[in-house]
Amino acid sequence: MKIIIILAVIILILVGVYFFTQRSSDTLPVTEEPTETVEPQPEPQAPAPVNEAKTVLGTSLEQRDITAYHYGKGDTEMVFVGGIHGGYSWNTALVAYELMDYLEANPNVVPKNVRVTVIPVLNPDGLNKVTGTGASRFIATDVSTSKDTQIAGRFNANNVDLNRNFDCDWQVKGVWQSTTVSGGSKAFSERESQAFKSYIETHNVSAVVAWYSAAGGVFVSSCHNGISPETRVLGDTYAAASGYKAYDSFDFYEITGDMANWLAKKNIPAISVLLTTHEATEWNKNQAGIEALLKHYEK
Repeated sequence: MKIIIILAVIILILVGVYFFTQRSSDTLPVTEEPTETVEPQPEPQAPAPVNEAKTVLGTSLEQRDITAYHYGKGDTEMVFVGGIHGGYSWNTALVAYELMDYLEANPNVVPKNVRVTVIPVLNPDGLNKVTGTGASRFIATDVSTSKDTQIAGRFNANNVDLNRNFDCDWQVKGVWQSTTVSGGSKAFSERESQAFKSYIETHNVSAVVAWYSAAGGVFVSSCHNGISPETRVLGDTYAAASGYKAYDSFDFYEITGDMANWLAKKNIPAISVLLTTHEATEWNKNQAGIEALLKHYEK
């Protein structure tokens, strides 16, 4: 009997121990392995886009942009300029726009060592007087047919003839045909000529072609320093390819403060291409001249 009682006590003790340990394990906190917290990383920010296709040279008196458009990335930079006489020679801006369209459609025409820069409108305020489009693109039907309006469009908002405002034989009063015109208060007094000057002086420009109208010819530049050999080649090459007559100088009337002649003073080869009329762009002739120059500068 004693044995049975002892066994019963032992069993009760074992059962009690079992339930006690189970209860303790249920109530103890469970410790989990620590996990590393990963903070969300911000998305990488792309660098701000750099527009290598154009440069704003400055603004006109009426706050219109004067913009240069670039094609190719070579070290030899050729600059083509239109719209110097604004709305009076509006076709010079159109031929510059035609050049831009041509280069965009045919990028391979620009040699790898060449960069073509086109400034389609150097005098946007003068152009706006005639087209009402400011510095924006326009078509021939936008152009006012009023001769008085077109003549007024030759000058900038200060009534200055920009092609009399550069530093070669500059005078306060210049001549246009038989008319006296303003050359500005001093050389580079105007925002537009200042913008062009700043661009030229901060870039290594190899050659400049400026379009005017109307006489039908290619005129080389000089400023009492003779015609440089490269300027001569530039003029002869363009003239031979385009069919325009080549001239050593513009002697129809006295020119003071001329842009191309100022470039010659700075030893930068430059030619003035005068379209035959004030309306036609003569694109085929000018395309041939441009392509000939691109081949000339190709290495």
